[in-house]
Amino acid sequence: MKVMKFGGTSVGTPSRMKEVTQLITKSGEPVFVVLSAMSGTTNSLVEISDYLYKKNPDGANEVINQLENKYMKHVEELYQTEETKRETREFLVAEMNYLRSFTKELFTSFEEKSIVAQGEMMSTNMVVNYMKEQGIKAVLLNALDFMRTDKNSEPDPVYIKEKLNAVMEQQPDCQVYVTQGFICRNAYGEIDNLQRGGSDYTASLVGAALNADEIQIWTDIDGMHNNDPRVVDNTQPVHQLHFEEAAELAYFGAKILHPTCVQPAKYAGIPVRLLNTMQPDAEGTTISNHTEYGKIKAVAAKDNIIAIKIKSSRMLLATGFLRKVFEIFESYQTPIDMVCTSEVAVSMSIDNSAHLGEIVDELKKYGTVTVDTGMCIICVVGDLDWSNIGFETKVLDAMTSVPVRMISYGGSNYNISFLIREEDKKRALQSLSDHLF
Repeated sequence: MKVMKFGGTSVGTPSRMKEVTQLITKSGEPVFVVLSAMSGTTNSLVEISDYLYKKNPDGANEVINQLENKYMKHVEELYQTEETKRETREFLVAEMNYLRSFTKELFTSFEEKSIVAQGEMMSTNMVVNYMKEQGIKAVLLNALDFMRTDKNSEPDPVYIKEKLNAVMEQQPDCQVYVTQGFICRNAYGEIDNLQRGGSDYTASLVGAALNADEIQIWTDIDGMHNNDPRVVDNTQPVHQLHFEEAAELAYFGAKILHPTCVQPAKYAGIPVRLLNTMQPDAEGTTISNHTEYGKIKAVAAKDNIIAIKIKSSRMLLATGFLRKVFEIFESYQTPIDMVCTSEVAVSMSIDNSAHLGEIVDELKKYGTVTVDTGMCIICVVGDLDWSNIGFETKVLDAMTSVPVRMISYGGSNYNISFLIREEDKKRALQSLSDHLF
């Protein structure tokens, strides 16, 4: 069985829902489908929550009314039979009344998560109703019945596999199984969400639980490109990536995929394909545990980086110095991107400035601190094992005209990274494209 995930733009209009249904049923084989909320819906639900936090029920009700009008128009465009239109209208009216019920109560983050979850509830219901109208044997499985996180807010794979397989056994003869992406219950049974990667994470967890043949992530982009198409001309899709390569690209700027969301697929050895709903015949990108040896695959960039250097003679031959430095970042829950050390200095980069002042104050206890803002990390990904003689030289040759603040190489077999000024980003990306591809 294949798992197919479709994002908000893929189900953003009635016409898109119809096209997605054709893609889902094209093979005639049983498939498991994960759907996001219709594009724009989650933003409206967050806006409703914002009004309720501010104790403005009139503002919330106005947005709810706008959302209801929008969905009722979709009903007229999507369905042909009056029976399906009536059934879907009744469902949507109940949904909107459920949203209105929050305007009369104390509003907290728990209620907000319940409100935000309704976007996926509405999109999945509408698509399944359309499939049934078309004579397709489709069933809607509620993600809240099997998708759960543990007390650390991490997915509970044992629970998910057990509950999902039990639910599937109750519906053995269906052609299409549909569920909501992003939403789940937490360890205490409350409605919650997966946060990182959202619906992609759901698809990966479902694929691992079902031991699927393949997980397909359908978006409006034809896979991961070998450079940023917003900055560099004539970029090309990368047709094959190792999971580690994809994670590096995702972390350093390739927004098509969240770096953690494919981990369940990676551990289960299930390939993930990134495909384009607008160009369904395009090859896209396949991510697997297979490495294409001797190839540099792609370049990505991450903006809004801050470089911090701490210099101290106390660091020379001292034990525990780096531990003390890293504990400061840990205490302020600020992850570090890159690290470079010398005998008397250590340089780090971060992308979160929320506690920069406090971190710098703490670091000054141990040495002289220098901060550079407006920086950018350029990441080159491929088979960059140190035994591949000359590969790092090829990358460095492309950077000869760009001032480089830090270089990180050897921490991964798939990545070499440069810290540069944001103003040099376009020149660096273009030069890397010219030299490497």
